[in-house]
Amino acid sequence: MMKALKRFYLGLVLLFLYAPIAVLIVFSFNTEQNRSQMQGFSLKWYVELFEDEMLLTSLGNTLLIAAMASVIATIIGTYAALIIGKMKPFAKTTTMSIVNIPIINAEIVTGISLMMLFVFLSIPLGFTTLLIAHVAFNVPYVVLSVMPKIRQLNRSTYEAALDLGASHAMAFRKVVLPDIMPGVISGLLLSFTMSLDDFIISYFTTGPGFPTLSVTINTMTKKSVPLSVNALSTLMFVVVFAIMLFINLRKPAKKGDS
Repeated sequence: MMKALKRFYLGLVLLFLYAPIAVLIVFSFNTEQNRSQMQGFSLKWYVELFEDEMLLTSLGNTLLIAAMASVIATIIGTYAALIIGKMKPFAKTTTMSIVNIPIINAEIVTGISLMMLFVFLSIPLGFTTLLIAHVAFNVPYVVLSVMPKIRQLNRSTYEAALDLGASHAMAFRKVVLPDIMPGVISGLLLSFTMSLDDFIISYFTTGPGFPTLSVTINTMTKKSVPLSVNALSTLMFVVVFAIMLFINLRKPAKKGDS
């Protein structure tokens, strides 16, 4: 009985999470611009999506910023985590508390403060300011992802590599980096996801010449959001689902091979 109740509860949770996405997908195939009643099946909105230059440009801008910001933030955050890992306990705790502030802080505060900084420095809002802003709010997530792996490092292996004649750079590349790589990859993926999903900070730090997908869709909501947005969201969901399915199906195969 308890097992059935647990499964029922889990089913309700999954329904709560995925019902909105299911509605979005279903209406992406609607024949008319109607979000309350399905009036037929059509690929019309998918065709219009690939003819909508504004949406495609915004998507390209979003992917470009997310890719660049995640790579830069991962490099900066990983190096920062290595420095923090060498600090004394009090200094480490204090520094980590400071690093956590941008995560706990409201995004609107971060967005407005960055915008005011760029205006004060007379930097025109656009690609550069948006990239700097995304890197700034992604670095703390990378630090938090890498720090647990740094705590698990065996210092003696790094010192042994130095004793055997390896340079500091080689010892880091051959010994330290492989050990912390899972945290680095987690930080990279988290940064990419945060940049891809961000709206508030992007809204305050980008200019009219470099729109992102979230800002473009927000502008559309003031009039009427076309169902081509549903089509784009459906394609993005399918891509992410396919990647996750591929990763999960590969794991058992690797274990079997070894």
